[in-house]
Amino acid sequence: MMKTMRLSIGPIQYFWERQRVLNFYQQAADSAAEIIYLGEVICSKRRLVKLDDWLAIGKELRQGGKEVILSSLTLLEAASELGALKKLCSNESFMVEANDVAAIQLLSTAGKDFVTGPSVNIYNNRSLQLLARKGLKRWVLPVELGLDTLKDLQAQRPDGVETEVFALGRLPLAYSARCYTARSHNLPKDDCQFKCIDYPDGRLLATQEGQEFLVLNGIQTQSALTHQALEQVPELEALGVDVLRISPQLQGTPQIIEIFDAARKGADLAPLGKELLSLLPLGACNGYLVNQAGMDYDAFEVA
Repeated sequence: MMKTMRLSIGPIQYFWERQRVLNFYQQAADSAAEIIYLGEVICSKRRLVKLDDWLAIGKELRQGGKEVILSSLTLLEAASELGALKKLCSNESFMVEANDVAAIQLLSTAGKDFVTGPSVNIYNNRSLQLLARKGLKRWVLPVELGLDTLKDLQAQRPDGVETEVFALGRLPLAYSARCYTARSHNLPKDDCQFKCIDYPDGRLLATQEGQEFLVLNGIQTQSALTHQALEQVPELEALGVDVLRISPQLQGTPQIIEIFDAARKGADLAPLGKELLSLLPLGACNGYLVNQAGMDYDAFEVA
């Protein structure tokens, strides 16, 4: 009998007010998601919620039956950030999602199991085998890879390693030492005035022709369209994917989780797809998964 895929809530990628974060995880505690990732993955200057807070939130969620993972920064740029990473990786309460190789090194040296996030470039089976020997227990498919590559990797996946797919959210496309949000306000990164907090779903960037193209989120560049893999849920299940990740957005995340929960339980995908599209800020894309341009959308054919 095929095992039902679990749902995860990825780390919040945006800079939210502290109370908004706390409220979000109160809702997450009552959701159908079995796994919740906590932590700051974009910018170390976002300190309204600190490590001790994440640990406290995590313990409450675990008491409610959730599996909790602490996520690390994706791009380290200073000795202070490395120090914070060492503290995160030394915690004795939760497994860590390593979002760069420094975290992998710290965790593997300490003999700790870990998860790798979508920013870790696992493109072939040799990488999976190597990381499995170092303690990898679950990996997230890089968002630029498609179902054909996933199929090949699943066929040779190491024993004891789970696969997670980024199933909904604006695509994390690039990271830079510069802060794009600060630059868009003519501010230097060191005096950014925390402008990210004014854009709880990121700052939209349009082309000169007015096409909504990208989203600025501090040092991160995202897609303007929201990637979603609802149509591919049956195929992902057939490929043996263990976890579907929902990346939080400002509005509608609880309803989105309900939609994917219904999909994994075999509900009709067509009406679920229409409902899901109504919850996405600017529309959907899924091109990378189906071996097309990332902005493309292989949509449902609804009569």
